Amino acid sequence: MSVSASTSPSPSASSSPNASMSSPQTTVFSIIFAISLVHLLNDSIQSIIPAMFPILHESLNLTYAQIGWIAFTLNITASFLQPLIGLYTDARPKPYILPLGVAFSLAGVVLLAYSGTFALVLFSVMLLGIGSSVLHPEASRVAYLAAGARRGLAQSIFQVGGNIGQALAPIFTALIFVPLGQHGIIWFTIAAAVAIVVQIYVAKWYKSHLSLRKKAAQTVKRTVSQLPKSTLWLALCVLVALLFSKFFYLSAMTGFYSFFLIEHFHMPVDRAQMIIFSLLAAGVVGTFFGGPLADKFGRRNMIWFSILGAAPFAILLPYANMFWSVVLCVFIGLIILSSSSVIVVYAQELVPGKVGTVSGLFFGLSFGLGGVGSAALGTLADATSITFVIQLCAYLPLLGLLAALLPSDRKLKLAPDQMQATETASADAAASDKSNGNSLNS
Repeated sequence: MSVSASTSPSPSASSSPNASMSSPQTTVFSIIFAISLVHLLNDSIQSIIPAMFPILHESLNLTYAQIGWIAFTLNITASFLQPLIGLYTDARPKPYILPLGVAFSLAGVVLLAYSGTFALVLFSVMLLGIGSSVLHPEASRVAYLAAGARRGLAQSIFQVGGNIGQALAPIFTALIFVPLGQHGIIWFTIAAAVAIVVQIYVAKWYKSHLSLRKKAAQTVKRTVSQLPKSTLWLALCVLVALLFSKFFYLSAMTGFYSFFLIEHFHMPVDRAQMIIFSLLAAGVVGTFFGGPLADKFGRRNMIWFSILGAAPFAILLPYANMFWSVVLCVFIGLIILSSSSVIVVYAQELVPGKVGTVSGLFFGLSFGLGGVGSAALGTLADATSITFVIQLCAYLPLLGLLAALLPSDRKLKLAPDQMQATETASADAAASDKSNGNSLNS
């Protein structure tokens, strides 16, 4: 939700961060696309890790379990820190923490490019995890503030950036890491530098936005969920279970399915990675349309469809030939990633008034479950086989049946809408007072 001193900003001012705040109901697309770009760059850097698995497996002679622990270190760092950062910045917003977070990622990239031991690789990915810990809760809050009345669309645009970045991992493997090896990572310092510049722009808008909201915040009545506590806790537990099914499955696909393809079809690494790319690229499309479709058909319905709907394709995948493996991966990615933004917005409406905490918690859970999944599945693959792991994980999307226990969208509408209306009225009053003050001073 954005506010300004004038409800009709001049065209000449539209290019500046401060000018983007026209009304609490206005969607500030320049800021939303800016943070989506940073999300793309950040997740492109994060995607270095799974993209490097086949390279590190050979160059450092790592076991599947060690590969799983690399992903675990990245994800558990982000999982632990993101809720804490979200909780802290809910109480004390810090706009310039945004470029600072990318600086940690930059340091991680440089170190990872020259890590010659397993321990140094773990430390490098820990720095990358810290960078993501700062980005996700704060950038999600910025998307919420800049969304106006179009939260689903805004969160989808933000999430699409991240999904594109993740989808590029197989491309990086084929075009950069196979020919250049581990040292090719150093090229990603360019992505980190661009992200820092864009984050400074976003931070300026964020700071100006907060200064105008400060007076309004004094009159905003804190709104709490109207749901019974038992219903609220049940809904949160269901969301966690759905995240478990989704991210354990995605950990199996992004971390280990390429090994399955290499083993079964004797594919070269770069070709196997392109099939993973088909899944993730389809997921970008699913994420983009998931938010608007949820705005139209309901968030609970979209969450239910996105996980359970992928089940038949996931169950067939381990038994498909090479051609149908690509087709099934496209359908799985399109469906299972369509709720990436929807779950976050649903959770924000489930617990109104705690945007940073909720965003940090759910992004943190996503990272944490992905990390635990990678470590557990890597250990299981060493003890059994890659084939067994892929076949077992194929049944995880069936947990989407639990979405039937979530409260309907109608039950969630009251509290967030009351909060939005109160904030809008208060923010308008603050903007009007600021405008009147400027007139008196002139």
